[in-house]
Amino acid sequence: MFVMQEKGEHSSDESHDLADSLRRHREDILRHWERAVAEHQPDGLVREALLHAYLPGFLERMADVLEHPPAEGQLARFIPDEHTLHHLEAGLEPDRVALEFGLLRHCLHQHLAHVGGFAQWALLHESIDQGILRATSLYTTMRDRMLEALERVSEAAVTNQDVDTFLTRLLNILLECSVSVDGAAILLSDKAELRLRAAVGLGAKESLESNIHLPLDAGLTGQVATQRRPILVRMASTHPEVRSDLVRRLGVRAVYSVPLLQGERLIGVAHMGSRTLFDFTESDKQLFRTLMTRALNFIVKAESIEREQAARAEAQRLLSLMDTLVEACPVGLCLMDRELRFICINDTLARLNGHVTKQHLGRPLREMAPDWVAALIEPHFRRVLEEGQPICDHEFTSPPWKEGPEQHWLCHYYPVRNADGEVDGVGCVLVNITQQKRVEAELRRAGELRERLIGVVGHDLRNPLNAISISAGLLRREENLEADALRAVERIRASAARMARMLNDILDFARSNTSEGLPVHRERVNLHELCRSALEELQVAYANQRLELDARGDGWGWWDPDRLTQVVGNLVSNAVQHGREGTPVRVEVRDEGNDVLLAVHNEGEPIAPELRPALFQPFRHGARGKASSRSVGLGLYIVQQVAHAHGGETQVNSSEHGHTVFTVRLPRGG
Repeated sequence: MFVMQEKGEHSSDESHDLADSLRRHREDILRHWERAVAEHQPDGLVREALLHAYLPGFLERMADVLEHPPAEGQLARFIPDEHTLHHLEAGLEPDRVALEFGLLRHCLHQHLAHVGGFAQWALLHESIDQGILRATSLYTTMRDRMLEALERVSEAAVTNQDVDTFLTRLLNILLECSVSVDGAAILLSDKAELRLRAAVGLGAKESLESNIHLPLDAGLTGQVATQRRPILVRMASTHPEVRSDLVRRLGVRAVYSVPLLQGERLIGVAHMGSRTLFDFTESDKQLFRTLMTRALNFIVKAESIEREQAARAEAQRLLSLMDTLVEACPVGLCLMDRELRFICINDTLARLNGHVTKQHLGRPLREMAPDWVAALIEPHFRRVLEEGQPICDHEFTSPPWKEGPEQHWLCHYYPVRNADGEVDGVGCVLVNITQQKRVEAELRRAGELRERLIGVVGHDLRNPLNAISISAGLLRREENLEADALRAVERIRASAARMARMLNDILDFARSNTSEGLPVHRERVNLHELCRSALEELQVAYANQRLELDARGDGWGWWDPDRLTQVVGNLVSNAVQHGREGTPVRVEVRDEGNDVLLAVHNEGEPIAPELRPALFQPFRHGARGKASSRSVGLGLYIVQQVAHAHGGETQVNSSEHGHTVFTVRLPRGG
């Protein structure tokens, strides 16, 4: 290092000439220096020089030193060190700083060698040497300080798995490593707000007891969170963005705040504060940012571990529930691999195979299941494995076992796929349906017995009813009958006719429940004429009711005339029974191309919407569910069955105004 000359050993004009030249040629020197730095990039990449932003000020400071040389030993305080601290975070070494200073020395010689004397150049060289020495010394000191802090943080990360405990330890390390920091705090994102998670030093106890929650856009914390950049406040206790009463009460001056970011995601905001300083040194800021980076890494890792543990716990819970469900399930369940070896099986199916659950695992189907079962279901398993499609509702019956009755089973087979969609195995669900089969058989026998009984009763009652009707007809022809006797005969004849209609409905109901359904005998029929004849007969029975016919278009089709007469009679009887007294019942026949529409209208109380779906079910008494002495509740059911037997359909509409229409749509057939 050059020795600084004593005062009076150099000419003032010479020093001023060198200082003036330095200022005058500064831009040329800087451009020359930048080219030299670029040529010395070790990896061939064009990067900004470490001293790029620092060098113009450094040259100006050197010019000031040349004009006004400092006292001996005072030169070092004129050399700033921001460049070292600013680039320490990037991990750059001191040799890079020494290289750039050396290139600066070379550029100065090239541009200013003809100016100044030995003493001035000695002072200039000493300034450069002081810059190198200052940078190296500060770098070493800061690196040792940073390494010590990071080592302690690493120990804290190893010994503390809890986030709050780690963050508190981290902030304590900050306070121990930086005497200018009086307090620090970290707030982490929690849904739509920031919540205080750790605080040490100044006002920490009171802050933690307050359980602070802040909106994402509130105060200084919200400003840091929103702008996503560090912010320094020089007088926090009077700053308008600082809304904490505690900060004002404690008289906090400098507050330095940084966001904790994972990409674009805000993890939290960290603050450090001082009651004595209005600003922190670059060294303290750098240390704070570095520690907060470590805190961010720990938080993200802890969150990841927490999510993983929660997912594992949930998966374990679901697996336990699934195991409980499988074991408690009353049906047989199992999974097998492509070689038809048992992967898992529940106790229900294991008992049916005659072995305990553990004995099945890894063993083939033919070894564990009874021979007749394996031979029966193995082809289905193979088919599911080959085609990848489920097979459902496979019913089979097992032979009697140990003198017990035969058993009926329902089996479902389904493919088990891996994450790539490939079939890795096959599953089976086995249900014992013996009881259901017994119930079905009993219901079928009961139904057959009921239908047989209805048929027998209907046929056996028809003969005495015919005898009653014939006898009443003969008595009616007697000329010497008195009026009372004639009325009695009419009542007998009408009652017999009603009983005959009821028997016909019962017999039709019995026929409709057989496999053949309600029989029809088609012939070419004109529905206009059929309705006209039916209404003439019905008008005699309902002498006090006006019956109307509206027939339009082509009424011909291939239908069973007796069945359609029965339909007209049942619908008209229903309309008369439920129609308003004094209003007509209108029968309408309309030509609709391939269909003919038969509709019966009446005016009366509207049918409730909840009753309409059940109107055509058997043993329903009338359109409104009221009992009638004239019906057993099969009239509308027979109407629907006749329509279905002809390939047609029935429908009912009832308006709020009391207009009800029963409609039968009949394809013409042929």
